[in-house]
Amino acid sequence: MRKEKVKGKHRVLWGFIYVGAFLLVFAVSAVIKMTADPLHGEYSVDWSNSVGLTYTDIPYGEAESNKFDLYVPADSSKESYGLVVYLHAGGFTSGDKSDDAEMLRWLCSKGYVAAGINYTLRDDAHPEASVYSQSMEIKESIPYVIAEAEKLGYTIDEMAISGGSAGGCLALLYAYRDGDTSPVPVKMVFEAVGPSSFYPEDWASYGFDQEENAENAAALFSVMRGETITADLFGTSGYDEAMKEISALLWVNEDTVPTLMAYGTYDIFQPYLGSVRLDKALTENNVPHDYIVFEHSGHALQNDNDKYAEYMQKIVEYLDTYMPVED
Repeated sequence: MRKEKVKGKHRVLWGFIYVGAFLLVFAVSAVIKMTADPLHGEYSVDWSNSVGLTYTDIPYGEAESNKFDLYVPADSSKESYGLVVYLHAGGFTSGDKSDDAEMLRWLCSKGYVAAGINYTLRDDAHPEASVYSQSMEIKESIPYVIAEAEKLGYTIDEMAISGGSAGGCLALLYAYRDGDTSPVPVKMVFEAVGPSSFYPEDWASYGFDQEENAENAAALFSVMRGETITADLFGTSGYDEAMKEISALLWVNEDTVPTLMAYGTYDIFQPYLGSVRLDKALTENNVPHDYIVFEHSGHALQNDNDKYAEYMQKIVEYLDTYMPVED
């Protein structure tokens, strides 16, 4: 009996170690990506009042982190505008909307209202935060973003959503899970290296494909789900049901919005195999999408500048196709 208790404590301890290790390296890798600029400013803009205006730290909820930044074009004369939301990276534990100021300014310079949104991070002050709670905060924020834009004189009639890493995961969830209840139609989603599913066999870099690590996998996925997930659920329909609220993959159907996604084959922080699943589901449901594979890169997409340029060019193409700016 005593040996069983000791083994149980060891499993719990290793579960916490896996959770901490994942969240740390995921956040660090996201920082690497956020500070990289392989295109040397090609998609940056000389920001001034002649291009647009920035409104910062606008509240959308009661939590301290429930704030967003809004970037509006200098030209406010159009009847309506498209909104592009970009969600920050940081492994669900770090990062800030200000990290994406350059991307948001560039989007605004193209004629869109752009928004960066903060969400409650999982940290010592908020150990209850999860991917699910963060996704619900994003869902709750969108009506406030649209209302604030309209207050400033910009009527929003459609939107796109995007992000990188953790932000990519949250963007996919909003586009796939919450699109039907969005205040305005979601026209497309573009994202890079966002986890879209949580099957242990895909997470081999953490050893979760091995049966002896099932409890550790359950510990990590419980943190991400915000509810207790037990290892005996793996491989059952009950697991899909339990994880669906944070698994964009499980929401894909024939009505899913056009999707642009980028992933690295050597990503050890979130599984590349998960993106293969997502590509397969989108293909089977005839969803317009582009799947850009960075064949020499990991989570930071750092070793394929030609593919990064392709991804950015595709963003422009998707925006022009699915949410063109009115003349």
